[in-house]
Amino acid sequence: MAITAAAGVAGSLPLGPVPRAYAAPAPEVEYVYDVMVRRHYNFSNPNEAVDYGHGICDKVSRGESYAQVMGDVKNDIVPNDEFAANYLVSYAVNLLCPAQIWQLRNTAAHYQPPPGG
Repeated sequence: MAITAAAGVAGSLPLGPVPRAYAAPAPEVEYVYDVMVRRHYNFSNPNEAVDYGHGICDKVSRGESYAQVMGDVKNDIVPNDEFAANYLVSYAVNLLCPAQIWQLRNTAAHYQPPPGG
């Protein structure tokens, strides 16, 4: 009798679509996708891209200013315009060293692109 009641209750539950599960890729995977697929920088392979991103994180961690990091990136990568450099710096810090976001933002507070940049 209890089995019949339980089956009746279970059979009366509405069956809807099962919610989809979403997983975020590892930060390094997302970073490589962002800088080598979405935007095409001159990295020869994914490891080089990740190493460069970690280098940006190291500079921010050492206290280099946003202007210094941007200048270095514009000297190192292609494309090397203001937008491309900002994209690379932002994604590196956001994905590879998010604890440094506040430090980068503080040094970028009054940043002005150089003339012609």
